[in-house]
Amino acid sequence: MPLSLWLSLVAICAMGAMSPGPSLALVLRHTLGGGRLPGVTAAVFHALGVGFYALLTVWGLGALIVRHPQLFQVVTWLGAAYLAWLGIKALRAGRAGGIAPGAVMTTTRQAAKEGVLVALGNPKLIIFFVALLSQFVTPEMSIFAKAIIVATAMVIDGGWYVLVAVGLSHSSVLPWLHRYAHWINRVTGVLLIALALRVVLGPIS
Repeated sequence: MPLSLWLSLVAICAMGAMSPGPSLALVLRHTLGGGRLPGVTAAVFHALGVGFYALLTVWGLGALIVRHPQLFQVVTWLGAAYLAWLGIKALRAGRAGGIAPGAVMTTTRQAAKEGVLVALGNPKLIIFFVALLSQFVTPEMSIFAKAIIVATAMVIDGGWYVLVAVGLSHSSVLPWLHRYAHWINRVTGVLLIALALRVVLGPIS
């Protein structure tokens, strides 16, 4: 893969990872609820889910969706249902108030599971890979070049959210997050439910 093409891929993956959405909300919630380790775990396993979609893309995900649009519709509905469920959980946590210092409200196992599921259930990620990442894949591309695409998407996504988790879990930031945990949970819940409704009501622009 030429360097210029790879740099374009890096820029697109970085913009996709850094855009606000349910992935950021997930890392924030697990960092808030359990500290640095659950937050980093959520970030790493989210990257594995992203890598899975990247792998499907280099194997021809875009062509499959064009041939079977109903498959894409089912996936988006399932993703919307999961995002809505996470939003309801966040709202319930918000009504419970802030998180007491030292209390562990989440575990690394929960963070790992939700990290993968949020990545796989996020319809915006599917659209991102089909519309953008598939443009970098050509029929004559070597296995090594395809592996570079998958690795680039995973490393950038995981690296960004690991940085977010580490930054949010800093000793000067985490107490502030705990103080406003109930509001953060409520805002997160509303955003997740709003995204789920947006997916159900029509295409994401």
